[in-house]
Parts: sequence; structure tokens; C-alpha cells
Amino acid sequence: MGSIPITRSNFFMNDWAAGLAGGALIGLAAVLLLWSIGRIAGISSIASGALEGARNDRAWRIAFLVGMMVAGALALQFLPAPPRAQTGPAPLLLAAGFLVGFGTRLGNGCTSGHGVCGLGRFSRRSLVAVAVFMVCAMATTFVVRHVVVTVTASAP
Repeated sequence: MGSIPITRSNFFMNDWAAGLAGGALIGLAAVLLLWSIGRIAGISSIASGALEGARNDRAWRIAFLVGMMVAGALALQFLPAPPRAQTGPAPLLLAAGFLVGFGTRLGNGCTSGHGVCGLGRFSRRSLVAVAVFMVCAMATTFVVRHVVVTVTASAP
């Protein structure tokens, strides 16, 4: 079994390279935000503060969120297209988005805040949150791949 040689044109087409580059950029952004203005890069908290926070605390939050969107747009323009995401009916996607938002409020943060920044600061609360995220993700994956698929396949 041979391997595909990695060239400049196909570097980001490899799963590991894209993950490595993305993780490094997320970590770099988190460190730069903490170093420059002393804030934690938890996206749900940043977005929430941009909408509901104090007026004098919104500018950096809005700049951070706009920067994420601009970076995503630039990546779509200059990097090879990612594979199409699996989509579903609009009501199901809206319900899923609502549940994600509810979960971030319930857990006092999202995976970026707890997983990247919280664990990096040795936060016990973040360790518990990430463990709960992972167990729920594994349970959901099991149900979707083995329970729902089995029920759907056996339906007449």
C-alpha cells in the first residue's frame, strides 16, 4: 500500500494536514487573544457578549467574529473546496442549532472555550465539560450509526 506524495497543491487535501493547520491556527488565535487583551477565546461567550454585553466591551468581540467570517471566506477562495457537508431538512437543522445554543448556555461555554482554552488553563470545570461533550458525542454517533440506521434499514 503506497502513500500519496504531498505536494504544495494537495497539502490541504490530506485530513491530517488540514486538521493540524486548523488546530494550530485555533491555538494561535486563542493565545494571541489572551496575550493581547487578556480575554479567553470562547466563541459562544464572545458572540453572546457582542449581542448582550456592555457597550464598551463589544468592539473587540465584533472584530473577532467578523475576522472569523472573513478568514472563512478567504479560505473558500484560496484553498481547495472542502467536501460537501451533509445537510437535512431546514426544521431539523434549526432544531439542531437551537440545541447547540442551549447546550452552550447550559455548559457555560462551547467546545472552543472549554476544550481549547479551558483545558489549556487546567480548568477543572472545563475538564468535566469536555468529558461530558465527548461522552454525548460518542453516544450520539452510536445512536445515529447503529440504532437509527438499523431502524431505517428494517422499515418496509
